[in-house]
Order: sequence, then C-alpha cells, then structure tokens
Amino acid sequence: MTNELTLYLIIGAILFSLGVFGIITRKNAIMVLMSMELILNSANINFIAFAKYGGMNLEGHIAAMFVIILAAAEVAVALAIVLNIYHNFRHVNIDEISKMKE
Repeated sequence: MTNELTLYLIIGAILFSLGVFGIITRKNAIMVLMSMELILNSANINFIAFAKYGGMNLEGHIAAMFVIILAAAEVAVALAIVLNIYHNFRHVNIDEISKMKE
C-alpha cells in the first residue's frame, strides 16, 4: 500500500518540478500558463492519492474538485489577459510585456 502511494507522490513531485521549471524558464505566456496547470495537476494527484490511501474519505476528492474549478477560472481570466496583450503587442513574450508599465 505505501509502495503505491509512494509512486503517486513521485509522479506528483515530477509534475510539480516540471511545472516550476517551465514557469522559470519559459518566456511565452501560454507556456507559463501550461506550467501552472502542471503544478495544479500535481496537487490533484496528491489529494486523490492521500484520499485513496487514507481511508477513502471525501475530503481529498472535494479538494481536488476545488482545484479543478480554480484552474478553470484561472485559465479563463489568464487567456483573456493574454489575448488582450497579443492584441496590443502582437506577441506574448513575457520579457517584452513588462515594458507595459512605462
């Protein structure tokens, strides 16, 4: 039982690490959003794994459902912002978008 839980936690840690790496290294706003989704999915894997191996309680499933709702809202707002930035600058390069303050 703990061996299977360990595998889920390793998969979650790998997804989290890939997401953080993507956020740090990418310059495209769409790729940063995809990396944030990887981080949220790693949290979902951990919630469901702990719910399954912790007695099949519903708290992990409910938390994962809230993370899915949060991810959907985040994508809707972020894509609207990215589309507006693309409309103004004709690219979504994060480094050049910071000039928007000036």
